[in-house]
Amino acid sequence: MTANAAPFVLDPRLSADTHVVGDLGLSRVLLMDDARFPWLILVPRHAGLRELIDLPRDEQHRLLDEIDRCARALRALEKPDKLNIGALGNVVAQLHVHVIARFAADAAWPRPVWGAGERVAYDQIALRVRLDALRAALCIATA
Repeated sequence: MTANAAPFVLDPRLSADTHVVGDLGLSRVLLMDDARFPWLILVPRHAGLRELIDLPRDEQHRLLDEIDRCARALRALEKPDKLNIGALGNVVAQLHVHVIARFAADAAWPRPVWGAGERVAYDQIALRVRLDALRAALCIATA
């Protein structure tokens, strides 16, 4: 599937709802624009992917390594009560994986974050601080 000649294009819904943290070896790492939840989204940079099984086996493993890297960064930075990791794709079909730091006192606990109240966009200062911290933790150069 990765031999597809089509260029990688981020789904417009993901693009509209996130900020770019940067690129790892396989995935573009995005920060969901909801300051209530420390929430990363990894999107493998190949066109036409919908399911994890659309990636060759070695890239499935690489994606798992990148999920691990992001989860460990969130755990170190945020000290959450729980990490939620999932790939649903019911609304956005493009393959993407959510890594969300959760807290017993957060706005959605213990339910999923989707549909829990109104999104709170980052203000510019909080966004810059969050992106800088994530880039440092993930060893990603400024996007």
